[in-house]
Amino acid sequence: MNTLVRRNWLLNGIAQLGECGLFFLDILVALPKSLRHFREICRQVWFVGAMSLTIVMTCGMFVGMVLALQLYYTLSIFGGTAALGTVVALSLFRELGPVVTALLFAGRAGTAVTAEIGLMRATDQIDAMEMMAVDPIAYVVAPRYLAGVIAMPLLMCLFNALGILGGHLVGVTWLGVDNGTFWGNMTSTVDLWKDIIDGVWKSLAFGAVVTLIAVFQGYNAPPTSEGVAYSTTRTVVFSAIVILAVDFVMTAFLT
Repeated sequence: MNTLVRRNWLLNGIAQLGECGLFFLDILVALPKSLRHFREICRQVWFVGAMSLTIVMTCGMFVGMVLALQLYYTLSIFGGTAALGTVVALSLFRELGPVVTALLFAGRAGTAVTAEIGLMRATDQIDAMEMMAVDPIAYVVAPRYLAGVIAMPLLMCLFNALGILGGHLVGVTWLGVDNGTFWGNMTSTVDLWKDIIDGVWKSLAFGAVVTLIAVFQGYNAPPTSEGVAYSTTRTVVFSAIVILAVDFVMTAFLT
């Protein structure tokens, strides 16, 4: 019995993965048509991007402060506190910035997109569009997907900027690290292409997969309140798993 349950779970997972891949192809086909709805794309960029600024900037500040505080006491053991700015910047640019921003994005914007599309499905708005010969993939799904891909790198840049500011406040203002040493070591060590651009590529990939999961779960949500809630939960869980898995793969190839 347990073997049968595991087999069904595995087959259902593979089927869901295949459906998501086909759904992604539908989005790619609908992208040229969705560009006609430029105002809707801008509205969605505001919805998933600008409305996520508060949580991203606040968390970025505190992550940078905690990171600087922990690293200072670790580096002080080896007499390397002068490298605090470098280590904070590299940690944010390479890993923490893209990953934490993606997790925050999934928790705030991903769930909102899933719930919005799920409610449209539950209230028959998507069926009504199809009856009026309006492609819901081009009008509803593709603009939200584009908005997520556009907004994610911008949010990551703000997260990194606030993280470095938080590290500077703790390291220089509180712990007494020399200001020139903090910035000088950082700017001389951080590489534009290897560190910063690689982080941007990661954020683009995370934005693509998180938004794909969000729109797929919302579009295929059961048309009930419980179904929408269940799809919203699945968005957060699947996004967290996929973010960490994609991060491992990209780190292995980019390193």
